[in-house]
Amino acid sequence: MEKLLILVVFLALGIVGSGQKRIGEAPWRIHTLFSTECQNYFDWQTVGLMHSFKKARQPGPITRLLSCTEEEKKQYRGMNLAPTLEVPSMSRHPKTGDWYPAINKPAGVVHWLKHSKEADNVDWVIILDADMIIRGPIIPWELGAEKGRPLAALYGYLIGCDNILAELHTMHPELCDKVGGLLAMHIDDLRALAPLWLSKTEEVREDRAHWSTNITGDVYGKGWISEMYGYSFGAAEVGLRHKITDDLMIYPGYVPREGSEPILFHYGLPFTVGNWSFSKLEHHEDDIVYQCGRLFPEPPYPREVNLMETDPNERRALMLSIECVDTLNEGLFFQHAASGCPKPKLSRYLSFLKSRTFAELTRPKYLTKFALQNDNAKVERQVNVEAAKPHPKIHTIFSAECSPYFDWQTVGLVHSFKLSGQPGNITRLLSCTDDELKQYRGHDLATTHYVPSMSIHPLTRDWYPAINKPAAVLHWINHAYIDAEFIVILDADMIMRGPITPWEFETTRGRPVSAPYDYLIGCNNVLSKLHTRNPKACDKVGGVIIMHIDDLRKFALLWLHKTEEVRADKAHYATNITGDIYGSGWISEMYGYSFAAAELNFRHTINREIMIYPGYVPEPGVNYRVFHYGLEFRVGNWSFDKANWRNADMVNKCWAKFPDPPDPSAIDRTDENSRQRDLLSIECARTLNEALYLHHKRRNCPDPSSLTTLEMELANEISTSRKFGQIDQTSAKRSNPVPRNDSEESSNSVVNDQPLSSFRFWIVTLWALSSLGFLALMLAIFSGGKKRKTKGKHHKSKKRSSYSGVFDSNGIDRHLRNAETP
Repeated sequence: MEKLLILVVFLALGIVGSGQKRIGEAPWRIHTLFSTECQNYFDWQTVGLMHSFKKARQPGPITRLLSCTEEEKKQYRGMNLAPTLEVPSMSRHPKTGDWYPAINKPAGVVHWLKHSKEADNVDWVIILDADMIIRGPIIPWELGAEKGRPLAALYGYLIGCDNILAELHTMHPELCDKVGGLLAMHIDDLRALAPLWLSKTEEVREDRAHWSTNITGDVYGKGWISEMYGYSFGAAEVGLRHKITDDLMIYPGYVPREGSEPILFHYGLPFTVGNWSFSKLEHHEDDIVYQCGRLFPEPPYPREVNLMETDPNERRALMLSIECVDTLNEGLFFQHAASGCPKPKLSRYLSFLKSRTFAELTRPKYLTKFALQNDNAKVERQVNVEAAKPHPKIHTIFSAECSPYFDWQTVGLVHSFKLSGQPGNITRLLSCTDDELKQYRGHDLATTHYVPSMSIHPLTRDWYPAINKPAAVLHWINHAYIDAEFIVILDADMIMRGPITPWEFETTRGRPVSAPYDYLIGCNNVLSKLHTRNPKACDKVGGVIIMHIDDLRKFALLWLHKTEEVRADKAHYATNITGDIYGSGWISEMYGYSFAAAELNFRHTINREIMIYPGYVPEPGVNYRVFHYGLEFRVGNWSFDKANWRNADMVNKCWAKFPDPPDPSAIDRTDENSRQRDLLSIECARTLNEALYLHHKRRNCPDPSSLTTLEMELANEISTSRKFGQIDQTSAKRSNPVPRNDSEESSNSVVNDQPLSSFRFWIVTLWALSSLGFLALMLAIFSGGKKRKTKGKHHKSKKRSSYSGVFDSNGIDRHLRNAETP
């Protein structure tokens, strides 16, 4: 009997297990989402989707993300149509006022992830549109989805993935996939993607300059598919590559590929069967859900379709079209019954919907092995093609000195490097004297190659810190192991916005790439004739340099020598010869670069789209890769000039930051050129502050909201003294000044040591005065005791006994109380 019971249990478990495997519920949890608004238009779509969800036996729960205003909810009748999470409506954008209901989809997903407990209890998420009919279970892992590789349907018309739109709105345009409609992804991927999906939707929607059909593929040219691009660009930003299938989803009216079995209808477009047609837009205000017994006009019957079309593929397409609307009508029939509507009169059409023929026609479908293998092979071919073309290695370098001025620039550049997607590593070439290194506190700010300082030239004693750049590059070339084929050279006062790669900018051996420095007029006059044998080869370039390592090895020493040569030529410092507004030879290093390149006959590819100065008006449609904030720039009454922050210790003072730039929503929209200029300026300043915030967070700075000013100062002092010892700030040397205009309004809240030193002075003064006052009081008390000695020894002994234990706990209070006793 015991053995029989065990056998029964095992059989039962086997049946349950086989059932789970059959519908795909094991081993992971699935949740389905779709987005709607409080409108009749979405209600009948909800009824159709919910009915097909149950009919297709899709595993796991489903949630409708319902975006409605408070006024809409007061009149809404369809709250019971589906399991629902209410989402604040963003149809009218809360900041810009832009009316764009499609943004509710990513906004709803973000809201669900943040506020739904179900989001914490799921492995895979299926995201659908409301205007869909499910034909069979969508099991992500059975369809080939993996963590990091979501499954999606092809949206081939998203041509913005191939043109300037992607280059403007994602740092990884090469990862942009033309996908949408159905999305099946791991919950971890969705958590990473969702915020970017929303922000990129807002970004593309704001980019009115690129709404045109030839850029987006949107036939209306009105930015209506911004949300779709928001998804693709957001996925590219987080590095998600999709497994794309043409066969999983079909638009009714389209002919399916031979041998495929779509498991999803997307009835977003009009379709016809003979003289009958259906378009969802014709039912935009239709309250068919709430009209008992009313259905959409019945499509032709299967027998009629068989008679009207002889081509098997075309006939199959027509059969799919009628199945879509028949399923919608079946859902409406059941919804009316559930709402208490009277039983409708039996008709031929209702008899068909209840028939075994229709049940057989609409039983759950499964994507065929043929389709899966075909689509997976297509994706693998794409991956293999990319893998067959390995890109050369890149290494990025920049020079800096041991000063607070370069430290905050280093924090900004390294932070932006990590965000930019730049391949390879980055190294700081740090030029410092031995004394400076002993006191230096910024060793942890970047991967660093240490270089002897040449700020004061060892032979001429000329003070010229800019020479450290070529000297440092030469030192790095000769002392570091370098396995990269191409080197990208930047300045410290730069913010990267995207990758700078030799293959994109077409850098080759003997043909470096750089940005234009048009003010280097010495390339056209006597200066170049004096300092290079090939003045015609002198290029006015600088800032960003991409060069082959072999070229750099030949070039570095000559760059240093030519810098020394031009710097020594004081007779030709004049502004009308060099273009240097100070006429002091400060840009000798830039000419050293151009003249050395001319000596080797290196002709540069000059790219005007690689770098921009904040404050300059950008060229329309250009995706600049680097901000060079060497000059003052403004947005309204706010301004930033790096020179004003030369002595500010932004890195070692907890939570120090630059004045916040204006909010982008406050920018004047009347002039598009000025608007784009200001947006770039704001982006630059925000990135710097973001970098400082994350730096202070890594340094474990105390929560600023929980500390007083004095406690914050003490925390900074303790942290500095424990980790680094006392530092003499006066030893830091001034570094490269840049041409600038002093501003009355520029960055008034400069962080420096003077106010804090004054604060500490007053604290010490108050402490000293308190101590002196206490000593004076003690002296008065003891002197009073001496005067009372004349009153007799008996009185003296009493006083002595009363003062016993003066300095035990609470001794000072006790002493003062006894002194006041009569």
